[in-house]
Amino acid sequence: VQLQASGGGLVQAGGSLRLSCLASERSAGSYAIGWFRQAPGKEREFAAVINWSGVSIRYADSVKGRFTISRDSAKNTVYLQMNSLKPEDTAVYYCASSARRVNSGSFTTYYQRASSYDAWGQGTLVTVSS
Repeated sequence: VQLQASGGGLVQAGGSLRLSCLASERSAGSYAIGWFRQAPGKEREFAAVINWSGVSIRYADSVKGRFTISRDSAKNTVYLQMNSLKPEDTAVYYCASSARRVNSGSFTTYYQRASSYDAWGQGTLVTVSS
């Protein structure tokens, strides 16, 4: 699976952006798509995850209520709608694909880990000014 992330840019605090992640071959072993972000000088952190059926979705506490992840299976695309953006949301945002399916009880724990993902997009920069 090859992934292409897009949609980043410069926005003022309180503004919105929508990121897109296009998967080249969803049928070729992609079960879930996650969004991660990495701010300068910090470790990469989990933001949100969705499986391609759209049934299972999880968010990091830091974005819950402000970000919405969704997917368009026909377009092999996963979106991350980001509202009420804050300066601390400034980071490079990456989408990633995981081929492994886990049971619902392990979904949150498993897909929050960057090591659970097999393929990564190139990243798109989001800058939120105060």
